[in-house]
Amino acid sequence: MATVNNPALAAFCAAIGSELVLGQVLLRRLAAGYDLRHVSDRMAEEAHLQGVAHHTLRALAGHTAVGEFRPIKAAPNLRTGWVCRVSSGAELESALNQLYPGALADWFAVLQAERGEVPCVPVTSYREFTARQTGMYRNTTSLTDPQAAQVIRACCDVRFCLKRRWWTVEGLAPDSADAKSLIPCLEPCAVMLEFARKAARIEQEEGKPSLTLAPSEVASLLAALDIALTYPTAGQREADLSAADNPRRLQLLRGKLQASAPMPSKGAGE
Repeated sequence: MATVNNPALAAFCAAIGSELVLGQVLLRRLAAGYDLRHVSDRMAEEAHLQGVAHHTLRALAGHTAVGEFRPIKAAPNLRTGWVCRVSSGAELESALNQLYPGALADWFAVLQAERGEVPCVPVTSYREFTARQTGMYRNTTSLTDPQAAQVIRACCDVRFCLKRRWWTVEGLAPDSADAKSLIPCLEPCAVMLEFARKAARIEQEEGKPSLTLAPSEVASLLAALDIALTYPTAGQREADLSAADNPRRLQLLRGKLQASAPMPSKGAGE
């Protein structure tokens, strides 16, 4: 195997041991190189998987199994049924950068902070990030801390992204170590920014109806939202935040309902 000169890559290769899961990718150390495949294909015979070269993984990671565009590469919808063999650290780095762009560098930045080699994890909080925005994204600063926390929880839910969120807003803790994956998220992404813009516009809408719901009715709505999130509309585009049935908007609504209404007591509605 070729000598690794990249400190981040060297540290990552050392961390692999015999195998390591990064997002939805299982990496296994071989006698000469590494085997990469979807973690769901752990037990699959190599002959039953499509062999792909490391330089073609960007195309594979660009769309879901049904051909839908993946705006967030750390979304938990990476295609299955493939295997990639790399023979060197350089090829491994190329493969990882195509599957999870920037993950290796961000992982190493967090590792250095945890080792005490740098003062802290280099994160950019929601407030720092939105304060830099101008034009149509300036309204993202109008969300209160509790509102921003609801938006962040919805947008960055494990249903939509496997990155471990290190950045935050006042009153919201970062993701726990076992909540997501080894891939760190050090600042809000473009999808998060657009979602915050949409959420701020929703908060500013006029003519909001005032509803009084029984706890059992809230439970029914939560159940309906869970079904809609589990079985999304065919052809639904993940980044189409203008759609009323967008999964992130449904998740945000679910969070608001759950936070604002009491849950029914056992046996209610019977």
